[in-house]
Amino acid sequence: MNYALHEVLEVQEMAAFKTNCLTKSKTMRAMVSDPRLKEIMLQDIDVSTRQLNEYTTVLSNAKQSLGVE
Repeated sequence: MNYALHEVLEVQEMAAFKTNCLTKSKTMRAMVSDPRLKEIMLQDIDVSTRQLNEYTTVLSNAKQSLGVE
């Protein structure tokens, strides 16, 4: 699949945002005492990690389609 440059930049931006969210969730998790909120944060960490893995795959494919090493 070929990706346009603007598409690659959008995925990079989403990955940067998701990385910030993941860092915040992991950091704040230690300060949360409510079990329900802690469970929500753990779910967010799990989902965010999977999404970042998907973004990594897309960006790897995009590098190949754009001819970037």
